[in-house]
Amino acid sequence: MTNQLTWRYFLWPTARPKLHFPFLSPIMKAFFALFATAFVAGVRASNVLELNPGNFDDVVGVGKPGLVEFFAPWCGHCKNLAPVYEQVADAFSHVKDKVYVAKVDADGEGKPLGQKYGVTGFPTLKWFNADGTEEAYSGGRDLDSLAAFISEKAGVKSSIKPPPPPSYPILDISTFDEVAMDPTKNVLVAFTAPWCGHCKNMKPAYEKVATTFLPESDCIIANVDGDDKKNSDLTKRYEVTSFPTIKFFSKDNKEGISYEGGRSEVDFVNFLNEKCGTHRAVGGGLTDKAGRLPDFDALASKFFAAAEDAKKAVVEEAKALLASNTSESAQYYFRVMEKQVSGPAGYLEKELNRWAPFLYFFAFIF
Repeated sequence: MTNQLTWRYFLWPTARPKLHFPFLSPIMKAFFALFATAFVAGVRASNVLELNPGNFDDVVGVGKPGLVEFFAPWCGHCKNLAPVYEQVADAFSHVKDKVYVAKVDADGEGKPLGQKYGVTGFPTLKWFNADGTEEAYSGGRDLDSLAAFISEKAGVKSSIKPPPPPSYPILDISTFDEVAMDPTKNVLVAFTAPWCGHCKNMKPAYEKVATTFLPESDCIIANVDGDDKKNSDLTKRYEVTSFPTIKFFSKDNKEGISYEGGRSEVDFVNFLNEKCGTHRAVGGGLTDKAGRLPDFDALASKFFAAAEDAKKAVVEEAKALLASNTSESAQYYFRVMEKQVSGPAGYLEKELNRWAPFLYFFAFIF
């Protein structure tokens, strides 16, 4: 009976008996109510200071700098910024003695403050120095941009953990030519800016593609911070006027061509496979065309369809074709046909058996 009740409890929620706790005294119930209230209050606690005309001068201009958001409760952009702003405040909560993050309802109780500081739109962000002098903030409204701004102005570090290093090389004016101008490399370069929304949207796909092409030593995916002043000569050289701007430098064209395709993982993979002559699959691994050569595929079909006495002629055709394609794949086509004609009996069957475990493994993995 006990087991039956247990299974009914976990598998059929509607069959669960209602639980009562008659042993709880009124005092204990009150204690739990207070505990729950304190817990909820703790969860909702914010590190963003709420300023108004009554406490503004107690915080601003008294020896500590800070960032202040002038907002309106009905403002859509303010609502979008709110969770990010909370994260910003959390990121500097460990240095509250050195910097503050605050907000003012400039359409309500703090309206006089909004008027005093010339607020005409929402949200308006202003940086107040330790002496109370203010300057407008015009950077990005994402966590990284706001945190970087506060760190620079206040000279303190946030608690935000740095992101893992990207899977692609970051080039600058001193390393660009070494990589992009290498005649043995095909190189895709994205010129981006830290504050650029489109760049941030593209970044996950770009990183996945870079990881996918890591095994291709002659097909490189790279990035340049086009907003960094030290790279201004590069952005001028390649006429970068907006972000992201993407250029492809092939082995035989180091002037570069503009990439005008889509910015999804599929778009980048298809473009690079075409330009680099690779067969990489979206998400990693290889496509079923990897290692395949159309000209040699045609000869292989001709070889296996030919009579035994005609196979040698096809082998000679393959040998002649090697003059224009000396790749390892081409040589393998030729070697299999040659061994089938002049090698030991059963060569092809042995070769297939040798490769079968590997083919099965890769088919299973990819």
